Amino acid sequence: MQPHQRDRTSGVPVPYGRLGRGHARQEMTSMKREIVFRNIDGKPGRHLAVTPETAATEHLSVGYINLSAEVPSVSFDCGVNEKVLLCMKGEANVTVNGKPFLLGLYDALYIPRDSSVTVRANGASLLESSAPVEKAYDVRLVRWLDASVDPKLHMSIGQESMHRELYQLVSENVAAGRLLVGPTFSNKGNWTSWPPHEHRDTLEEVYVYFNMPAPGFGIQLAYSDTQYPDVMVPVREGDAVVVHHGYHPNVAVPGHAINFVWILCAKREGVDRRYGVVNVQPEFKPQ
Repeated sequence: MQPHQRDRTSGVPVPYGRLGRGHARQEMTSMKREIVFRNIDGKPGRHLAVTPETAATEHLSVGYINLSAEVPSVSFDCGVNEKVLLCMKGEANVTVNGKPFLLGLYDALYIPRDSSVTVRANGASLLESSAPVEKAYDVRLVRWLDASVDPKLHMSIGQESMHRELYQLVSENVAAGRLLVGPTFSNKGNWTSWPPHEHRDTLEEVYVYFNMPAPGFGIQLAYSDTQYPDVMVPVREGDAVVVHHGYHPNVAVPGHAINFVWILCAKREGVDRRYGVVNVQPEFKPQ
């Protein structure tokens, strides 16, 4: 067993160089930044586990806000960062520059840069994503129930063994600089992120896995060459994986689903913020 690979301690990263044999292994090892983070949802209060200082991202940061009777509120300033808060459990009251918003399950709130934010709840978890931008956009609340009945935002994708439900909560429906955010729900035992695709030149990405109760888990891959995958790692609820490069499909174990929030970050503000612009692995392009 390699060190850290079974460590469920909150926010513990798995070194990239211990996961695969491909050429990118050396690239990432030299950068001394990580791609796999365990149990990032496990700490009370606000904690950004995935940042450009700790992870193989240039712009994107990801973490959780966990509020309870122990820690009922957090406040922070966005500075130069735009943010998306996605409610993963419970309900939360969020105030942005004095304006109140109530977030229920899977509701998403886009928050512009230079905002002051307070989040209050007693038993709620929110996934926070963040990226620096030059321009200030407008705050925007996207209701899960509204998105679920909008054919532009809710898509049933794939047949049989690769079927999943995908929701673009913060996408082209929201004016923003870099961030695109939404959840994917798989069928039990299915593949997702299929056909395999990559977007390393335009978009950073982090997968955060949720609603995968034990003993269920999935397998996340990332590769340029299928003979020598750079990443082939078990993932469980609360884990996060940075999709640094390469094709990155995943699969659930039989009898269980693999559910994850995908967080995309445009490398060039505005210009690269486009969902679905990818390079599909040639062998698996639909005929």
